[in-house]
Amino acid sequence: MKIDVPHVTRVEGHGNIVVDVNQGNITKVEWQVPEAPRFFESMVVGRKYSELATITSRICGICSIGHTMASLKATEAAFDIHISETTRILREILLHGETMQSHLLHVCYLVVPDLFKVGSVFPLIETHKDVVLLVTRLHRLSNEMCDLIGGRTTHPIRAKVGHFTMLPDKKELAELKQRLQKALDDLKLLAETFKSVANGLPDFVRETEYFSLTNEKEYAFYDGRITTTDIKEPIPIDHYKEVVNEFVVPQSTAKYGKFNRDSFMVGALARYNNNHRQLTPLCRKVAAIVGLNGLNTNPYMNNAAQIVECVFAVERSIEHIDVLLDKKLIADKPEVRVRAGRGVGSVEVPRGILFHDYSYNDEGLCTAANCVIPTNLNHNNIQKDFEKMVPDMMELGEEGLRFNLEMLVRAYDPCISCSTHLLDVQFKKE
Repeated sequence: MKIDVPHVTRVEGHGNIVVDVNQGNITKVEWQVPEAPRFFESMVVGRKYSELATITSRICGICSIGHTMASLKATEAAFDIHISETTRILREILLHGETMQSHLLHVCYLVVPDLFKVGSVFPLIETHKDVVLLVTRLHRLSNEMCDLIGGRTTHPIRAKVGHFTMLPDKKELAELKQRLQKALDDLKLLAETFKSVANGLPDFVRETEYFSLTNEKEYAFYDGRITTTDIKEPIPIDHYKEVVNEFVVPQSTAKYGKFNRDSFMVGALARYNNNHRQLTPLCRKVAAIVGLNGLNTNPYMNNAAQIVECVFAVERSIEHIDVLLDKKLIADKPEVRVRAGRGVGSVEVPRGILFHDYSYNDEGLCTAANCVIPTNLNHNNIQKDFEKMVPDMMELGEEGLRFNLEMLVRAYDPCISCSTHLLDVQFKKE
């Protein structure tokens, strides 16, 4: 048996699957990342603090809002800037809009075709037109939600260090709330549709360590501390290096990570496993529909968790809008006192926990930066899943195993090129 998939389709970036089996002996199982490093950490060195969020949001066209939030939070931590309640709420709504954008795109356009055993979403336009239109409607809502709050759908222009340059008016917010309320029925129907084809998900289980933000007050997306399923006390985000423990492997230009075990998983399933007790009653109902009930160790169920998080994003955004409608909206701008220092910002983006780490001099110029991308953290877990899956599913034959391996990569929703950053290479002469 020889499996060689040079570029897995329906994912962002280039990732390869290589499996060699000779006379029943597995000689090679690799998840390879051949993307060139992108050097964003180097690009921002020497740049003024006000430029960093604009630059680093370009790391990803799908998670540009999450990168903006993590970047702003890192700069604000370095300068000890405290934002207003209005700014925080608007940032959370913006982040929830991106969560919906990405999860809907991934589950409905990139994963569901696997469950229907078709090559893309296009055949489903003929066979399941109502569902495709429903998804299009939801996706448009999330795009316009980000446009309203952030100034445009991707790479937001209104969110700045400490403030927003422009706020939506209450009429726009009230209209958005009405659309979000209607979206809940669409999401319940989407969950039922997913349930109807969920038997297409492989029956594969591999227990690992699940790594995410956690917050005592709510299901964590914007604020929190680091937790995993293997620790009792959460860890401050500025200690993230003690958890991610990045290292280099020969077959990948993206770094790997591990903490208490050989690997860990980040993303929707990790957030669900760590924080599901904080979900709303409706979210728990939808979780039951899609087959989630407590800790789940099937990585393919990451897609089910993404549907649950779409419901949470809508419900939480409605709550936030109610708060904004009850108060006077003022575009406040706190004073920025530049100083030398270091700050770490972290948020949960669709693919998992994201870290931005900046150091500044006393002129407000960046002297060092480190960005740790969720897909970067998942590469090691994908590799370990492969190593268990190949011997477990050999009886499926080459084509069946190939299909399940590709489907596994898609389950993680990887942004592969976003995760390839600076490699520290040292040459030694003897």
